[in-house]
Amino acid sequence: AISTVKHIKKAFPNCELIAGNIATAQGAEDLMKAGVDAVKVGVGSGSICITRVITGSGVPQLTAVMDCAKVGRDYGIPVISDGGTRNSGDATKALAAGASTVMVGSMLGGTDESPGTVLTKNGKRFKIYRGMASLGASIGRKSKETGSTSFDDLNDYVAEGVEAMVPYKGSVVDILKQLTGGVRSGLSYCGAHTISQMQTNAEFIKMSRAGFAESQPHDVSLM
Repeated sequence: AISTVKHIKKAFPNCELIAGNIATAQGAEDLMKAGVDAVKVGVGSGSICITRVITGSGVPQLTAVMDCAKVGRDYGIPVISDGGTRNSGDATKALAAGASTVMVGSMLGGTDESPGTVLTKNGKRFKIYRGMASLGASIGRKSKETGSTSFDDLNDYVAEGVEAMVPYKGSVVDILKQLTGGVRSGLSYCGAHTISQMQTNAEFIKMSRAGFAESQPHDVSLM
């Protein structure tokens, strides 16, 4: 990755280049020294990613963002949080931890605008959602690149992602309204008008299991 970054930046010096994914401060610094304009942070945190299980490699997403963002501030290079964002609260915490951008996948996976086949199971609608390191995605890429796929290719491939279904959600507009609304509210709780202000004001604390349970709806029957 380092040599590729250097080669691309040399060939296209005016091209803005994002590289990743990494999950450690050292990985971030290596890419930044190589000349990237931004780094993507996240190894094994995605909903359909099994990299940590298969390879034993990865860092919890919030910790990875915090560590890489510290290096990014020293180099003046932004970091992108990629993976593990299940709701607007996760996005807010990633931004507060130092990310300049948050990528989402499964949150939008069931929308009309996302790719994937719509299925009906037990009267409910779902859409196919697969990881880019899944077997199915690998077969698709291999077929496009070479025009064919052999059984040997499939036997040799070690998948680091899975194929799954997510509930059908309709238009992406409604999802984005809830997402951005939650982030805006998160900024207000930090007394911030901007993401940079939130990163200055935010304070992270450890939460116990009891505290987490208290954060959820409790002592009621949900409708």
